[in-house]
Amino acid sequence: MNRTDALQLMHEYTPSDALRKHMYAVEAAMRAYAKKFGEEEETWGVVGLLHDFDYEKFPNPSRSATEEHPSEGAKILAAKGYPEPLRRAILAHASYTGVPRDTQLAKVLYAVDELCGFLVACALVRPSRSLSDLEVPSVKKKLKDKAFARNVNRDEIREGAEELGVPLDDHITFVIQALRPVERELGLGSAG
Repeated sequence: MNRTDALQLMHEYTPSDALRKHMYAVEAAMRAYAKKFGEEEETWGVVGLLHDFDYEKFPNPSRSATEEHPSEGAKILAAKGYPEPLRRAILAHASYTGVPRDTQLAKVLYAVDELCGFLVACALVRPSRSLSDLEVPSVKKKLKDKAFARNVNRDEIREGAEELGVPLDDHITFVIQALRPVERELGLGSAG
């Protein structure tokens, strides 16, 4: 289980550049939290990179607990020999699967998933199109604006921080800092 293989699998299943960038963002946040918690950065990064790899090929508008995304992805990962804790964390990031977030890995994935998408959206509307000058008060103001990035689930952002036992402001700050070094890969900053 390594980033090269995970990246190849993700690219095979995910043609959308936007979704790929989302998975790069989640990977960066997962790696940062792994480092903070003394966990294996490569494993946690692979979880972030693969958490939505099946989303485009197996959309799940009915929110089925056992079919489509992320269940199909977990089946593909099982067939490729990916470990069960990794697959469970990916299943648990979608609450509708009913898989409990009973590991730190699963809690962190859930906590960073929606937040990463929201932070990138916040950066894209800044004059700098960058995370370098994005601060918590600006993010919290945008969280209150239901019309902004309306597909982002605000409840999941709050629940994720609560499940981690981290104040929301601290969680937002940590993830912004985790994403800043990879903002070019995310299409932000001078690359935007």
